[in-house]
Amino acid sequence: MGFGDLKSAAGLRVLNDFLADKSYIEGYVPSQADIAVFEAIAAPPPADLFHALRWYNHIKSYEKQKASLPGVKKALGKYGPADVEDTTGGATDSKDDDDIDLFGSDDEEESEEAKKLREERLAQYESKKSKKPAVVAKSSILLDVKPWDDETDMAKLEECVRSIQADGLVWGSSKLVPVGYGIKKLQIQCVVEDDKVGTDMLEERITAFEDYVQSMDVAAFNKI
Repeated sequence: MGFGDLKSAAGLRVLNDFLADKSYIEGYVPSQADIAVFEAIAAPPPADLFHALRWYNHIKSYEKQKASLPGVKKALGKYGPADVEDTTGGATDSKDDDDIDLFGSDDEEESEEAKKLREERLAQYESKKSKKPAVVAKSSILLDVKPWDDETDMAKLEECVRSIQADGLVWGSSKLVPVGYGIKKLQIQCVVEDDKVGTDMLEERITAFEDYVQSMDVAAFNKI
């Protein structure tokens, strides 16, 4: 699998096609997967590859936060469509932690005692690794939900927003903030599990209440 050479026009076209129905390389939030692919690109994609260019400009905005994004950066060949051959060489130059022989011997032959000790240590390592609790990545998001005009029923608008329920989504406090001409926007907090809920999904669900909602923007996004 892989995008191929992302410094070439062919590689960028593969990336553009891959992002036609995706916001990120993996999952629903920016991660180390996006940083790995972003850093493999020599320059912004051309304007005709608009899916890739949109993604490139979005990930570029995380330049100062890239070290704090979730996930573990892998070889470039680990990302992308499965039917494209990886020509970057990254897939063979890097190894996953699970592939590293922590207790390997440099000798071609090893004694039965050394072999047994190595296998015991490997078993202990695998057992310890399997017992590690899974870390659930979460984010706190502040949303601005704007009505059509000053006659919009803001109580009903908030009721609609809070009616959205999803695994990994918890609504928090809210307030109405004046924006001018008697119009107020709803500013509402929520906490999401990154692997389950993304801003794209929230925007789609919230703007579906088109009788009340004109638009939704992310006012603040912080990792927890």
